[in-house]
Amino acid sequence: MTAAMHVFNDGAALAEGLAQAVATALSAAVAARGQACIAVSGGSTPKAFFKALSGKAIDWTRVTVALVDERFVAPDTDRSNEKLVKDNLLINAAALAIFEPLYYPTATAEEAAAAASKQTAAIGCPFDVVILGMGGDGHTASFFPGGSRLAEALDPATPRGVMTMEAEGAGEPRLTFTFSSLQDARLLVLHIEGAAKKDVLAKAEAPGDEAEMPIRAMLRRAASPLQIYWAP
Repeated sequence: MTAAMHVFNDGAALAEGLAQAVATALSAAVAARGQACIAVSGGSTPKAFFKALSGKAIDWTRVTVALVDERFVAPDTDRSNEKLVKDNLLINAAALAIFEPLYYPTATAEEAAAAASKQTAAIGCPFDVVILGMGGDGHTASFFPGGSRLAEALDPATPRGVMTMEAEGAGEPRLTFTFSSLQDARLLVLHIEGAAKKDVLAKAEAPGDEAEMPIRAMLRRAASPLQIYWAP
């Protein structure tokens, strides 16, 4: 599968360009099926994109927002992706969207993953939009090199749903949608910024093991063509 590269002059132009593309996709989904669903990633990169998207004229009451992955932390902590999304995306017009968390205040991450899988089973078959990020180690979602359940997460036979992941570079236990849940989104985006991330991408596009750079699974095997949005 060949990825398409969308290059912007700077981060602000990238945020607006991506927000417009996503708004178009979500509006088309609402028009076609009466509802839309999007899964987004955490980190510092998407903040400007979230804010740009939050003001777009979409029928947000028909849009469900979910997370690609999450840390097993309370949603009022600064390391929570849920907090990031609520503070930066679910504002302005987008405050009317439905939000489906991955974190639940259960005794274990495994119980939270089971609860999230059950709650999200009715959405994302496929997702209308999935926005992925990428770490300097080539991870995406919570598919970390050396992750405790990486092979299972990347296996196309693993069902749609949410599973746990632990890895040395991950900090807290993670909750993540499986590869099969994300790879067939109607609009599948990798959102990255800066020369360093472009270098990581070039390395990922070269021959090598998926387990070393899990983003390779998306680049090589996603059913939908990966749309790469990048600015220096």
